[in-house]
Amino acid sequence: MEAANLILTAEIRGEIHYNESMANHVSWRAGGRADCYCAPVDIDDLTVLLKSLPERENLLWLGLGSNTLVRDGGFHGTVIATQGVMSQLERREDNCVYVGAGVPGAKLAKFCTRENLSGAEFFAGIPGLVGGALAMNAGAFGGETWSHVIYVETINRQGDIHQRTPEDYKISYRSVEGLKDEWFISALLKFDANMKASVNIKQLLAKRAETQPTGTANCGSVFRNPENDYAARLIEQCGLKGKRIGGAVVSEKHANFIINDQQATAADIEDLIEFVRKQVLEQTGVNLQTEVRIVGDRQV
Repeated sequence: MEAANLILTAEIRGEIHYNESMANHVSWRAGGRADCYCAPVDIDDLTVLLKSLPERENLLWLGLGSNTLVRDGGFHGTVIATQGVMSQLERREDNCVYVGAGVPGAKLAKFCTRENLSGAEFFAGIPGLVGGALAMNAGAFGGETWSHVIYVETINRQGDIHQRTPEDYKISYRSVEGLKDEWFISALLKFDANMKASVNIKQLLAKRAETQPTGTANCGSVFRNPENDYAARLIEQCGLKGKRIGGAVVSEKHANFIINDQQATAADIEDLIEFVRKQVLEQTGVNLQTEVRIVGDRQV
């Protein structure tokens, strides 16, 4: 456990745990253990942590764990928990909001409503932090994260902070490609001014509860929607609602959700994801791509 030997625990003020079960930190409530799990308290603490790690240490940045599956064999590296860190949230001039990567999407949506800014309502439907939304161009209810980005701030392994613009990235549907070994710590987002929220957030969340299996152990949407279609429609068309492997099952409420309802292993979930993908490909010719991050090693 290389990281455990090199972290300078006396200098890091946040929590550090070794051999930590990731089932306690992801919304699927399944998965293996991480060599090292760190929760820095602020940017300075994060900088100390990054500088203390080996240059080639595998890193997994984790927010609310709503889009991540850690295989049962575990993650051999260091997990950096961002919840509670980078929590800046303030109105700026020109109808902009400066927001830290550790702010929940729902909190950003409510803040903008109070500020009479319109266009941020969709963030209420993203079950994660702003950092994760930036990393995957998350969206809901027809809105997408990067359509509002003026600039982002990133941090690298050396603790250096950079300001980047959308032109520095290749941005597409649920995908953001940029510089390697730089991670989002904040963003300046622009919304519409002098307007009440165009859609009531409570109404959006009520609609979400009606159509999605909220309150269950899931990761949100498993597959990206293919162009001009919906992954859920294709999965349902293939008769896969209710399909089960071990403790994992395709939701009867929304076919693009996989639920851990019987102490599923990460292998159960991943095997069901692959089964669904293959069935949809065989029956419709559409090769579904996953939204969820699958990391770590399979259990031998």
